[in-house]
Amino acid sequence: MRVAEADRPDAGALVERIRQLEKINEALIDRVERSSDVQGGAFSMFEAAIALEAMVRDRTAALEHALSSLNEANAEMAEAHRDADAARVRLRDAIESLPDGFALFDADDRLLLHNEAYLGFWPALRGRDLSSVTFGEIAEMAAQSGLPVGSLVSRERWLADRLSQHAKADRVHVQALADGRWVQINELKTSEGGRVGIYTDVTEVKAEDARERARELAERNLVLQATLDTLSEGVCHYGLDRRLLVRNQGMVRLLGLDARGSKRLETHAGLLSYCRDRLGMDSTSVLEWRETGEQMEGPCILGGRHFIIRSTPLTPGGGMAFSFDDITERVQDRDALREAAEMLERRVTERTTALQAEIAERREVEGQLRAAKTAAEHANRDKTRFLAAASHDLLQPLNAARLFVSALAERRLAAPSRALVRQTGVALDSVEDLLEALFEISRLDAGAITPAWSAIELEPMLAALRIEFAAVARAEGLSLDIPVTDVWVRSDIRLLRRILQNFLSNAIRYTAQGCVSIKITAEDGGVRITVRDTGPGIAPEHQEAIFEEFRRLESTQRIPGKGLGLAIVRRASTMLGHRLDVESTPGQGSAFSVLVPLAEARSDGGGDASRPALPGTTGTQSLLVIDNDPAILAGMAALLRNWGHKVATAAGPQDEEADKAIAQGIDLIIADYHLDGALRGDEAIAMVRKAAGREIPALVITADRSDEVKATLAQARVPMLNKPVKPAQLRALMRNMLGNGA
Repeated sequence: MRVAEADRPDAGALVERIRQLEKINEALIDRVERSSDVQGGAFSMFEAAIALEAMVRDRTAALEHALSSLNEANAEMAEAHRDADAARVRLRDAIESLPDGFALFDADDRLLLHNEAYLGFWPALRGRDLSSVTFGEIAEMAAQSGLPVGSLVSRERWLADRLSQHAKADRVHVQALADGRWVQINELKTSEGGRVGIYTDVTEVKAEDARERARELAERNLVLQATLDTLSEGVCHYGLDRRLLVRNQGMVRLLGLDARGSKRLETHAGLLSYCRDRLGMDSTSVLEWRETGEQMEGPCILGGRHFIIRSTPLTPGGGMAFSFDDITERVQDRDALREAAEMLERRVTERTTALQAEIAERREVEGQLRAAKTAAEHANRDKTRFLAAASHDLLQPLNAARLFVSALAERRLAAPSRALVRQTGVALDSVEDLLEALFEISRLDAGAITPAWSAIELEPMLAALRIEFAAVARAEGLSLDIPVTDVWVRSDIRLLRRILQNFLSNAIRYTAQGCVSIKITAEDGGVRITVRDTGPGIAPEHQEAIFEEFRRLESTQRIPGKGLGLAIVRRASTMLGHRLDVESTPGQGSAFSVLVPLAEARSDGGGDASRPALPGTTGTQSLLVIDNDPAILAGMAALLRNWGHKVATAAGPQDEEADKAIAQGIDLIIADYHLDGALRGDEAIAMVRKAAGREIPALVITADRSDEVKATLAQARVPMLNKPVKPAQLRALMRNMLGNGA
């Protein structure tokens, strides 16, 4: 078992210790010999000798042990030296086997170890003693030999750069050698502060890189040439020596180059002479050589064709580039466009003149149209005024005749006379219905009716229709079903009521037996109101014709009617924008419906402004009738007296008869709307009330059915009846206003 390195005694120390022990031993022996006589005792000397001998024996044993340890240590040291020598030999063999150069420098930058390949890179080092040489000395010898290419340019600069690279030892760098080789140097720092360097010959790699770059450059040149050949322009490039470097096929095509011409273009001077002498270029300033400057361009004509020539000095040392762009077609197009523009300008001028004439003509036509429109508007207003006047003038005698017939009907007459009076009443009713329908259609066509849109609660309207048609349906033996609803719709209350009235009137008129009903359903955000009957039905081919004026089916000719009700319905629904639909099967009945927009329910209640609740009296009533038509006054007086009333008649509110009636007391005023002197019925009523000093119940009877009249009377809170007046309507209204059995 080998002693550990730290426990082994040093050989020199052991030798020195043995020498000291021998000297001590000699001194002791000498002392004993000399002291034996001095002390004078042989026994004592003997004891001292025995003790000394024991000490010498111990020291000798220790010395022998030390010498044994020393021998072992020497043997181990010899073995270690052999191992170190073997390792050193193996290391050198390994280094020598490397294809790369290897060099190891210590912390003082002295060469410790290198291989033969290292000397192969620096032949100047061969044959020299390198045992204590430094890296700086090696670099100096390499620079002096001129082998590094950089040292041939500047030895000092190369030497300084090389020493700096060696000191950093942090990256790989490549050195070019004068013999054509390339060496890659990879230096690293050791843990003891030294440097180790690996030198690799990369000449073949560099050569392969150069070949690869040459191939890439050749490929790029081919691509560049192919790209240049695709250009429609002619392009050429001259180098710094003013010799041609590259040109494309466009140059050959545009300049018409043959083999001789192509040879002439190999120099810049040849290009100038070819363009000047062969192609007849008068000015070659754009082709002159320039070292610097901006791009120049200029037009010219070469061989009868138009060109734009551009010349561009490339970066200093790059030569010049020239391009030839054939613009002959563009010039021709420009000339053609100029000619077309001139022709177009002439045509525009001609057209402008024609347009001015046309504009003048159109202005004249517009003036005529405006005049025609103004005339039409005047005619429409005249028509409206005519309708109002006609309704008044036609209905006035009709109203008087009805009043007289009604008065006669309430007298005691013989049976033949009573039959004549009844037939006369029926004829008057027919004439009244016809006139009302004609006037309503005329007013709808003339636009004299404007819808007043509002949210309408259907139930009050349906309740009124229920009352209005219940007796008629009962007289015809039909059942009438009008449901109760809480639906609100958005429409014009008068026109919508007129549509439903005509639907119900037709259904009752043309249904012999069964029932007539109204159904309300929700549909597409609206409300569909349908009037269904069990009448004879309508064939599909006739369902459109029934909405025409005076159009009645052959099967209904014997039933009384004028054929105007559905015509009024169509005009009213068109004005309101409500959709009409008809479903009918012959023999099974018909269903007429109108689709009305849905409205939100409102909670604001209120009575009818045109029918205020007025107090009444009992017994015989005193009535004042105001009308500017004597026949109307006579007829009204006869009718009202038959009902048991006391009647005073006057042409105006300030007549003597009116003053007498006011003095005696008036219970009700009945006035015509249009009176003499442009006086209105509501104004006459106000004058009578003022004279009487109290609010007397009053109503207006008029043949004017315009919205203006209705709005005026509604604002004055005066109820109205339309002429010709039906006695039953008048009596019902009076009963409501007076509150008795009028």
